Amino acid sequence: MATQRSTDETYALLALLRRHGNGVRVRTWLREAGSAAAALEAAPRGASDGDAPAGPALDAAIQADLAWLGQPGRQLVSILDPDFPPLLGESPQAPAALWVAGDPVKLWTPQLAIVGARNATPTGLAIARDFAGTLARAGLAITSGLAEGIDAAAHVAALDAGMPTIAVCGTGLAHVYPKRHAALAARIAAGGALVSEFAPDTGPRTAHFPRRNRIIAGLALGTLVVEAGMRSGSLITARLATEQGREVFAIPGSIHNPLARGCHRLIRDGATLVEEATEVLSALAPLASRLGHAIATRLAECQPKDAPGTASARGSDAASVLRALTGGVGDIDAMVAVTGLDAARVSAVLVLLELDGRVAQAAGGRWMATGPG
Repeated sequence: MATQRSTDETYALLALLRRHGNGVRVRTWLREAGSAAAALEAAPRGASDGDAPAGPALDAAIQADLAWLGQPGRQLVSILDPDFPPLLGESPQAPAALWVAGDPVKLWTPQLAIVGARNATPTGLAIARDFAGTLARAGLAITSGLAEGIDAAAHVAALDAGMPTIAVCGTGLAHVYPKRHAALAARIAAGGALVSEFAPDTGPRTAHFPRRNRIIAGLALGTLVVEAGMRSGSLITARLATEQGREVFAIPGSIHNPLARGCHRLIRDGATLVEEATEVLSALAPLASRLGHAIATRLAECQPKDAPGTASARGSDAASVLRALTGGVGDIDAMVAVTGLDAARVSAVLVLLELDGRVAQAAGGRWMATGPG
């Protein structure tokens, strides 16, 4: 499910983003025009952002973007691309495009956002690791913001479980913030995806970190807040999740712990109090099923018109993957070799089959069949 577009269309998309920003305005223009080239042509004169580059500076910035995209494992996915993550696409505050380092197919995986305090307590960190590891092994990609504390604990726990995690960054992807998370960011890109709405060369800016919270909330089926003070940015993520019709969960804590007060406020305001990971899974099942339908529709669109069946859980691709798993546990490389499908298609089919309860992830990112073929 890799994004495909012409060189001219990519240049036009980059010019739009560089001149007009990566917000609702450009998203609206893209949807109305149907292509980046048409949107760029129709953009009102004088509508550029005040600090946008122009002339040779604009071309130099676009060439830098193209050089970044020319490296393996890097993509720019726009709202017009069929592979733009469907849940985020429903958000009224979704960006026009996402820069991705890693596997963009992972953005279609059912996700749970786990967020919380940067200065988390040892108990809070332990809870984040426990929930993230358990829910990752259950098939949810863990999404967070690469920050210190709860975010980092959740990312590491998912990776240590051999499962994907997604980091939504407040910088461009040529930078890592905080810098001490460079090794963690590399692990995330290798086993999941780094995502940003900001051009790759964008350094850390204070105002950008709250902005990325809407993407964290928009990508995920729900948001779990582990620890948060009353002024925590995690409460913003939770509010945005609620506004987008997603589930919000909160871990209760001691009344003497200032970092429990934000969670208690969320619970008073209607968030679901959770004590076990299974409670999160049960609450997310209905929305996960809807995401499964979106994945099935996308796979059916990718299927060649003369191919028998569809790419749904009952289609030929799924049947091939299930046959490859008969009698044992397999990894994606082995399934690619047996089925003749590419890795992106195998990964997407596995997500759908997992939602149908017909496969499950085993240790080390391997898979096994759990139901009838």
